[in-house]
Amino acid sequence: MRPRPPAEAPPRELVPLERAEALRLLGGAPFGRIVFTVRALPAIRPVNHLLVDDTIVIRTHDGAALTAATAGREDTGVVVAYEADAIDPVTRLGWSVVVTGFARPVTDPVRLARYRALLSPWVSASMDHTVAIQPDLVAGHRLIAGTAAAS
Repeated sequence: MRPRPPAEAPPRELVPLERAEALRLLGGAPFGRIVFTVRALPAIRPVNHLLVDDTIVIRTHDGAALTAATAGREDTGVVVAYEADAIDPVTRLGWSVVVTGFARPVTDPVRLARYRALLSPWVSASMDHTVAIQPDLVAGHRLIAGTAAAS
């Protein structure tokens, strides 16, 4: 059974995060959601990730829509958004980070070996492809308890 938030929640404030803090929180999250385009429509997939040198790394498999979207795009990449959060369902407090940037397939054997050693897939499938996302825009917010005067 899911915890229910109070019927009348106390006021909250949305506080912007600095880029470094937003990336630190993102790096500590166990999973996130990647948003990309499939046949001109948005697609969203939950994935686990790794943050290495301010680059978001995810693993994919043959046949995955993201694998197809990034295939052969090492130079140009494809525009994606990546989101992770930790918001308590009862208190409704926490944080959210959204990154927008270019996703590219990782083809360098040294980087591939490093990322594969560091990031284990969370599903029982052969994850033979790796995608790196360079975060160009980073928008992070913390949802904190506010004051009654703020409402």
